[in-house]
Amino acid sequence: MSIIKNQPMLKQARQQVMANTQILQNLIPPTVSYTTQGNVLVIGPEDLARLAADKLSTMNNCVILANEAITSQDEAHLEAVMNAATDIESYYNKLISIKGFLGQFQVKVEGDNGVSDLSVVAIRQAHFDIVLDLSHSPSINLEMLPPGYFYVGQDQALLADALEQIPDLVGEFDKPRYVKVNHDICAHNKHGLNGCNRCLNFCPADAISSVAQKIEIDPYLCHGAGSCSNACPTGALSYDLPSPKSLHSYLEKLVSRYRLQAQTAPVVLFHDNEAGAQFITDELSGDVLPIAMEEITVASIDHWMTTLAYGAREILILNTDLTAPTLTQMLNGELALANRILDEMGQPQRIRLISPDELADLYPSLAISLAWPVIMPMTVNQADAGPASNAKRSLLFQAIDHLNSQAAAVDNVLSIANIPYGVVSINSDKCTLCMSCVATCPTQALKDGGDTPALKFTEQDCVQCGLCEAACPEKVISLVAQINFNPQQRQQVQILKQEPPFECIRCGSEFATQSMVHKMIEMVGAHSAFSANIERLKMCGDCRVKDMFEDILDDPEKQLR
Repeated sequence: MSIIKNQPMLKQARQQVMANTQILQNLIPPTVSYTTQGNVLVIGPEDLARLAADKLSTMNNCVILANEAITSQDEAHLEAVMNAATDIESYYNKLISIKGFLGQFQVKVEGDNGVSDLSVVAIRQAHFDIVLDLSHSPSINLEMLPPGYFYVGQDQALLADALEQIPDLVGEFDKPRYVKVNHDICAHNKHGLNGCNRCLNFCPADAISSVAQKIEIDPYLCHGAGSCSNACPTGALSYDLPSPKSLHSYLEKLVSRYRLQAQTAPVVLFHDNEAGAQFITDELSGDVLPIAMEEITVASIDHWMTTLAYGAREILILNTDLTAPTLTQMLNGELALANRILDEMGQPQRIRLISPDELADLYPSLAISLAWPVIMPMTVNQADAGPASNAKRSLLFQAIDHLNSQAAAVDNVLSIANIPYGVVSINSDKCTLCMSCVATCPTQALKDGGDTPALKFTEQDCVQCGLCEAACPEKVISLVAQINFNPQQRQQVQILKQEPPFECIRCGSEFATQSMVHKMIEMVGAHSAFSANIERLKMCGDCRVKDMFEDILDDPEKQLR
C-alpha cells in the first residue's frame, strides 16, 4: 500500500504514540528572574518616537532619545507630533551604547562632561527597564536580541505588536536557565592555556563569555538556542530543558513504539516551538514524528545519529526564516559532517535541513526514503556518563558503529579538518614524559603510565582542543582530526611512549624518566654550577642533598672559593 493511501492508519499510530510518550522534565527547573518598574526608553526619529511614546502613557516613566531626523514635514503629521506625549522629555545626546536586558538596560550617551548614563540624568534611576527602538538600524546588533529590547525600525506591524506587549512587562518574570556548565570537563582553558572556543563562536545572543579563563553563560541574555551545548565536544555545556539524557530516552521510546504500532520506520522532524510550530498541521504525513524544541539546534549530531540507530529512517530539521543565521551556519556544518560519515559507511544521506515549502510537499522524498534499507534498532548504553568519560561522545560513537554495522562495516579512517574527533601524535624521540599534556587534558584521553613512565592515549575521548599541544614544553605534540570507524582501535588504550625509569646512581631508587635526566644533563650539564658535579644530576633529591653536604664536610672552605 502506498504511503498516501496508508495515511489514516499512520496518523492514528502517531497520535497514540505521541500522546502516550512524554519527555521527562525537571518539575522545578532552575530559573532567573527579571524585575521591572515600567521605565521605558524610546529611541529613533523624534516624531515617530513621540507618537509611539504617546501610546505608552500607562508606563511608570517614558523618555525619548531622538537620534535621527524627523521623517516627515507634512503639517498634519507635525501637528499630531506636537500634540503627542506633551509631558515626555526628549534628549538629543549621541548614543554611545546600550547593554543589558529586561529591567537592567544601561544606556550610555555623550554629555557635556563626557559619557553619562541617560537613565540617571533623565529619571534618576540606575537603568531603564525596556527599550523601544525605532531607528533605521538596531542599536544592539545581535541576531537574538535581549529580552525587553524591541527593535521595530519603521515597521508598523512590529510597532503595534511591541506597543501591545510593553504594558504587560511590569513586575517580576521568571525564565528558565537553559544551559548548565561543568567546568571540570570544559576544554576551554587549563593552567592559563587556551584550548576550545567552539561555544564562543556560535552564540547568536552573545550570552557566552570567557571570564577569568572559564566559560560563563549569562542566563538573562540566553535564549536557549542550544548552539553552545550542540558545539561543545565534551558535554561540559549541557542543555537542561530537556536534559541530554531525557531527550535521548524520549527519542528512543518514541521511535520504538511507533515502529511497533505502525510496522514501519518513522521520520523524525525537529522544529522550533514557535516559528516552526505553525507549519506542523494535520496534513503532515503520518509517518513523520514532529519534535518541538526551544530552537532546532538543541538536538545535535549525537541525537541525530542515535535516533537513526534507534530505528528512524530519516531525520528532518525544519529551518524557518526566523532561525538566526549563526544557527543555520552551525547546522549546515554539522549536517555536512553527519552525512559525510553516513556516506563513508555506505548509508544513504538520512539527515536533511528542510524549508517550510519542502515540508508542504514531503511525499515524494518520503517515498524515496521508504525504499532505503531498514535499520535494525539497537539499545544504546547511557550508563557511561561520568566526568572521566564523555557520555555525549560515547552515545555518538555507539550509534556510528551500529549504523556502520548495518551498512558497509568499514574500518578505515576518514580525515576531516576542524572537527572535535581525532588523535594526538607525538615525536617520541624528543618527548621527555613530563606529563604536562596529561595535566591539561580535560577528558583524560591522555593518561600517565602509573608506576611505569609511559604516556597513554584513547582516541575516542580526544576532543582535539589543543591544550596538550599548547602545554608541551618540548613542542612535540601535534593533532590529527579524523573519524575512525574501527571501534577497537578507537577505544583501545594506546601507548604513545614508554621507557624504563632512571635509577638514582647512589641509592638505586627510581626518581625520573631516562629521557628527562638525559635532557637535563644536555641542557644544564655544561653550566658552571653543575660542571664539577655532573653526577648529581643522576641522583634523586635526597641523595643530591647528601652528596652536597658530604662535599662541604670534606672541604668546608670550598663554598667560599
